[in-house]
Amino acid sequence: MLVIVCFVPASHADAVRAALAGAGAGAIGAYTACSFSSRGEGRFTPGAGADPFLGGVGAPSVVDEVRIECVCPREWAHDAVSAMLRAHPYEEPAYHCYEALTLDDL
Repeated sequence: MLVIVCFVPASHADAVRAALAGAGAGAIGAYTACSFSSRGEGRFTPGAGADPFLGGVGAPSVVDEVRIECVCPREWAHDAVSAMLRAHPYEEPAYHCYEALTLDDL
């Protein structure tokens, strides 16, 4: 089991959650579309050649973002991350995946 974590502008959080769930991420037992979200500030400065969704090239930006986390079976993770990337408005979304241990793994 993997945990997928991504950071998305608050305005697009629901669309990204839906994309992840539509690809099978967030299924826990008899529940689907399970995720956890927390708000924070994303900070970045687009460099030369960037086409930023928000802000401008060379200008530091601070964006109200949501961290979305959900579990996903490893065999579905590629499709789930691909769906998340298609729904995400940034040209270079920040995300990562890590292994999650369950009781069966201990």
